[in-house]
Amino acid sequence: MHTPVSERTIKLERLRRFFLLGSLVFVASASTYCGYGSKLGTIEPQDLCNCLPIEPDIADYRHLAKHVPIPNVTAQEITVDVILGWPQDLALPPDSPRAGRELQVFHVAQAFLQNASVNSGDCDIHLEISATSDKNSPRVVVETPVDSEYCTARHSIQSQLVRHGFRLDAQHGGELPQAIPAEVLGMAFEDFEHDRGSGQVATVWELHPATVNLLQ
Repeated sequence: MHTPVSERTIKLERLRRFFLLGSLVFVASASTYCGYGSKLGTIEPQDLCNCLPIEPDIADYRHLAKHVPIPNVTAQEITVDVILGWPQDLALPPDSPRAGRELQVFHVAQAFLQNASVNSGDCDIHLEISATSDKNSPRVVVETPVDSEYCTARHSIQSQLVRHGFRLDAQHGGELPQAIPAEVLGMAFEDFEHDRGSGQVATVWELHPATVNLLQ
């Protein structure tokens, strides 16, 4: 007798197979790591504007929806707790365009940056913010894309972290020793349940694309 499988489980399994296929398509280039292994020459991993993804766009969930400019409109003021409370859908199709809340721009005036790294798969800067400085507080993922229009923002957060004694580049990053007050400007984006960062990440909702500015 077969055990019934939930609709959520079926959708998540389809997404996993989709990403596996995308990775296999690009396996020949798997040795390229954010600038290393490029046939055009070695690029310094410290230059976050020249990061080369190791995965193809097809392996990136809702890739086209993520890689957009932030509209020049008045942002809505929200908090980390508001984002954590947004209802979460079942996994959306991998090619779903932005819709609803995802078309809006938000500003978080007070948050705490807990984690910063460079995702070698797509080269986006992966950041995690929380409402308090407590290391165990629930977090929201914030990402600054590799796209050229975000080059200045990527260099900015990198240099700001250096002033706090933290190195962020293709080979360095991770959990910050202490949380740093920060503000964030970006668009809402709904990801899906998978390995997206630390165990404190508590929602599939992100601010992506987004820019981060440290407040001290």
